[in-house]
Amino acid sequence: MVELVVGSRASQLARAQVREFLAPVRERFPDLVIRHRVILEDGDLDRKAALREVSERGGGSAFSTNQVTALLNREVDVIVHSLKDLPTENPDGLVLLPPPPRADVRDALCGATLGALPAGARVGTSAARRIAQLLHARPDLRPERIRGNVPTRLARLKNLDAVVLAAAGLRRLGRDADIAELLPLEQFPPSPGQGALGIQVRADNAPARELLAGTGDPDTDAAVRAERAMLAELHGGCSVPVGAFATTVDGILTLHGQVTSVDGTRQIEAHSSGTPAHPEKLGIAVAGLLLDQNAESLLHEARHSA
Repeated sequence: MVELVVGSRASQLARAQVREFLAPVRERFPDLVIRHRVILEDGDLDRKAALREVSERGGGSAFSTNQVTALLNREVDVIVHSLKDLPTENPDGLVLLPPPPRADVRDALCGATLGALPAGARVGTSAARRIAQLLHARPDLRPERIRGNVPTRLARLKNLDAVVLAAAGLRRLGRDADIAELLPLEQFPPSPGQGALGIQVRADNAPARELLAGTGDPDTDAAVRAERAMLAELHGGCSVPVGAFATTVDGILTLHGQVTSVDGTRQIEAHSSGTPAHPEKLGIAVAGLLLDQNAESLLHEARHSA
């Protein structure tokens, strides 16, 4: 392969993720010509409509559909996504490569710590999961839906008491100083795949697959596959308040799954462990444990509310 064309969204964070992913590739293949192509998504162009509305209007995902189309049309060789933005079902003809080592998976509260927020504080976030989890921990809070890239959402602190963002994005942009508190994983498990990159290529592009074969991290791959399998089994997406976090310790893969009602009053959790060799089996098992506790009623409520 003489040239590798890499696609991504246009944001500062997307560009930082591309640089992060390509750094070891450039080191291993110093003579490789790499071009970066920016692809605008409907979710970037329309920041007022609800994400579910944007996704349905475009017939796919608000933050990945146009990139996927460019990949299928052979306009690019590889796409670097935020894995949490990708639907759990991979389009025909495309594959996800094992992702590089994962960044910090936690959510970050910016502007104030959770305990320091006054009663009735206004907290900005567009994620159904984060809203539900915040209300479960602090029913007095007033979540306000905000959209935009990381700097745009941080700028909303001028008229909000706090905002919630992914710690990985803040760290990748060098905005660690904006973090007031990292929310504990036990209470606030993240979106499935949060903190990981989604490296997507065409199944028939053997040169690109061979070139990028050494970029993946086995532990990260097992963890995100378990989390995404759980989400797929629950028929979830960005509009439902589902959290998941998997980790491998001493050769054992453990997955924590959580479903919260949209108003935060009810929360269902499940844990299980298995082998990293079969992460999807673990994800399906944890989804079953959640469904056994009537998680479907909370998911149905969330879909209807969205």
